[in-house]
Amino acid sequence: MSIIDPCRILLPNHQSTVDAGHSLAHAIYTMPLTILLQGELGSGKTTLFRGFAQGLGVGAYVISPTFALEQRYTTERWGELLHVDLYRLSPEQSREIVATSDDHPGIRCIEWAERLGVDLATSFPHAISIELEEEGNGRSMDVTYRDVPLPSAAEIASWRNEVMLPAHIISHCHAVSTLCRTYADSLCDRCIPVRAEALVAAAELHDLLRIVGMQPDTGPAGITTTPEEESCWEKWRSLYAGLTHEEAAAAFLRERGYAALAEIVAVHGLTLPSPLRATTEQKLLFYADKRVKQDMVVSLEERFKDFQKRYGKGKKSAQSQEWYEEAKALEKELFPNGVPA
Repeated sequence: MSIIDPCRILLPNHQSTVDAGHSLAHAIYTMPLTILLQGELGSGKTTLFRGFAQGLGVGAYVISPTFALEQRYTTERWGELLHVDLYRLSPEQSREIVATSDDHPGIRCIEWAERLGVDLATSFPHAISIELEEEGNGRSMDVTYRDVPLPSAAEIASWRNEVMLPAHIISHCHAVSTLCRTYADSLCDRCIPVRAEALVAAAELHDLLRIVGMQPDTGPAGITTTPEEESCWEKWRSLYAGLTHEEAAAAFLRERGYAALAEIVAVHGLTLPSPLRATTEQKLLFYADKRVKQDMVVSLEERFKDFQKRYGKGKKSAQSQEWYEEAKALEKELFPNGVPA
């Protein structure tokens, strides 16, 4: 198990800093949450926090709490946002003021966290750490997500063996994860922070229980199954009876302590009404999955023609058209200047 998910972004100007903060608000999976904000004077900490607060739906104007030490705001979905500023405090005073909010049930952002005089990774093992620095004519932002546990490659391989996941589904998952990595890098280049390691892990696992509810004759030609595989799959179908393969994989992950990955995986499929995809990672996985036919990257048009052939006997339906238009709209949202190759 790992909990380290780093992201480095270059911020060329004030607006890019605001936008990066806004995007951070679309990558929240755990509550309560502590954010450790570090950087010298003028590095953009308050600017980033303002964008973050806007992304959380805070309507009030955000001010620096340097003199009041803390400010509180109401968010749309995540309860109270607490902003603590330690700039004028000694390490001992900083630790005292922060300790008073250790039980804060919402989001706590600690600005000038380095003033605590402690090893932040040890003292706040399940936090998001952000460090801003002047770099050239702009700034660099290093984000380290430590709030979400991630499975190791060995765990993923073990789970695939446990469910006897077919090789062609593993190949599909790996192709989607590779594409997700490309997309994550592209968004980071546009000052949008992404939990790349969480996204890649979710992509590797998104079809872990594809055998639940799998329709006959929808896989690649020439695939045969053994009695041992059928017996194994029947066990999982019984265990997760009544669930789609997306829901089953999400339940599997939650049972093993990976609730955040479950949130990403749960909404990657095609259902109506379409589920809410609130986070950047949920959107990227949904889109990347719709760009991979078996283990090949194809256009959305080709992918949805393949869906029609396998599930609709070659006929276009109102449902498939709605899903296609949803994917195209998401493509424009994620990549307004064109999809990276």
